[in-house]
Amino acid sequence: QVQLVETGGGLVQAGGSLRLSCAASGRTFSGYAVGWFRQAPGKEREFVSVISTTGRYINYADSVKGRFTISRESTKNTVSLQMNSLKPEDTAVYYCVAGLAVGLNPAEYVYWGQGTQVTVSS
Repeated sequence: QVQLVETGGGLVQAGGSLRLSCAASGRTFSGYAVGWFRQAPGKEREFVSVISTTGRYINYADSVKGRFTISRESTKNTVSLQMNSLKPEDTAVYYCVAGLAVGLNPAEYVYWGQGTQVTVSS
C-alpha cells in the first residue's frame, strides 16, 4: 500500500508560481509512474502531468505545457510539480496519483492523495 500526501497548494495571483510536492509513505513509489490530476468545481477530473518510473517519459496536458514541470527525486521518494505563469483557470484541487501506466485516464491510477487546493486570483 502506498500513501500519497500532497503539499504546496495555496492562493497565488495570476502570473505567479507554486510548487506542489507529493511524498509517498508506507512503501516507496519507485516502481510506479506518478502524476497529477486536478478537479475544478463543477468539472470532471482532468489529467495534468505524469512521469514514468525512470523519469524518461513525461507527458503534460496541452493546457499546462510550457508552464508546468514535473520531476521526481527518487532518493527523497517525492515527485514535484512546478507551476509557473499560473492562470485563474488553473484553480482546482490537485491530486497526486501513482500507478503502473502513464495514461490520461484517472481509472488507470491505483493510488490517490487527498488533494491540495490551488487558487489563482485574477
